[in-house]
Amino acid sequence: MLISPVEFFRTLPKKVCPECGQQVHEQAESYFLECDRCLSKKMEE
Repeated sequence: MLISPVEFFRTLPKKVCPECGQQVHEQAESYFLECDRCLSKKMEE
């Protein structure tokens, strides 16, 4: 049985930051895995 693309994307699990475990607010053209807080920490290092 095939499901519609809309239903497929709607049922995907939320992305979680591998550094801190916080749910990542996804953006359409973003391929980052980390949350904004962890990304900013990496930029400071």
